[in-house]
Amino acid sequence: MLVDAAAVPTDRGALIRYVDGLVAALHEAGADLAVVCQRADAERYAKLAPTAAILSGPPAITNRNKRLAWEQTSLPVLARHAGARVIHAPFYSMPLGSGLPTVVTVHDVSSYTDPLHDPAKASFFRSATRTAARHANRVIVPSRATRDELVRVLGADPARIDVAHHGVDHVLFRRPDERETRRVGERLGLHGQPYVAYLGALEPRKNVPNLVRGFAAAVDRLPAPPVLVLAGGPAWDDEVEAAVAALPSRIRVLRPGYLPFADLPGFLGGALVVAFPSRGEGFGLPVLEAMACGAPVLTTHCGSLPEVGGDAVAYTEPDAESVACALRGLLESPDRRAALSEAGAARSQEFDWRRSAEAHLVSYQRAAEG
Repeated sequence: MLVDAAAVPTDRGALIRYVDGLVAALHEAGADLAVVCQRADAERYAKLAPTAAILSGPPAITNRNKRLAWEQTSLPVLARHAGARVIHAPFYSMPLGSGLPTVVTVHDVSSYTDPLHDPAKASFFRSATRTAARHANRVIVPSRATRDELVRVLGADPARIDVAHHGVDHVLFRRPDERETRRVGERLGLHGQPYVAYLGALEPRKNVPNLVRGFAAAVDRLPAPPVLVLAGGPAWDDEVEAAVAALPSRIRVLRPGYLPFADLPGFLGGALVVAFPSRGEGFGLPVLEAMACGAPVLTTHCGSLPEVGGDAVAYTEPDAESVACALRGLLESPDRRAALSEAGAARSQEFDWRRSAEAHLVSYQRAAEG
């Protein structure tokens, strides 16, 4: 099969961890694999999958229309030259008329269900999701919740949808030692000050403004409040700026942007709480990664998040008052945080890329035989 890693966006967020984890696990499973990627990524994929055929795709394409044109014209040619039996398109869109069975990963259907979705992106995701639901031989989704939404919203055929939970890299995402947490804290300018962590894009669906407001209410009466660290890429949620600007001067919020992968265990595992009060997720990889690092996690009951967190995380409603109440309770209870740390680390072991790759291989086989 051929995996189109050239579709990975340049923001290097959760999607790249999905594609990288999957490609490495498919290699370990002995799959007959070809990977097409942007030229700058060829060396990395050659290391992740040493026996795979690494095909040089386009140079970095930041214009979506150009990438989609390449996907429709050049990708099928590369797939046929590589002798691929199946094309896996891991990011919503797919080549039409390739003559090969095609599997598409649809990560969520928020472009249909979230009224706050970025208008500039929503039309692309709606069109690509609708096309995949109608024309792909198989559709892979990362959770049962996403499968159910795809069926409900678009009337997709559930018999053509395969659930393959994401995994987590347990070599990278694991309990950090004191040296790692101290190093990350120094880089962030915390200098030993405790903090609550968030990791993800600053976009409306992630509910960061209510996290900021809830955090402020939760720590307002503490003589030495912790810091709120919002790590991740900037997005288009203007409310984040307004929420931060409205805070009293004694409440400190840091926005360091993207963190190096190597810093994530120290960042997540060193936090008092990792708060991820999203309004809906197709999977919720930051929650799983935080659990693997031994962090107590606070999230919501929305979308797939309970499917990932189970009984090993704390839950809140998305509104600021509920976030404040739940977060205050965790900050006041070291024993509760310690219990969640143990439970989350144990539950994270149920998710790995080997299991995910096995589910993908079943889907590829179904597409080839279909």
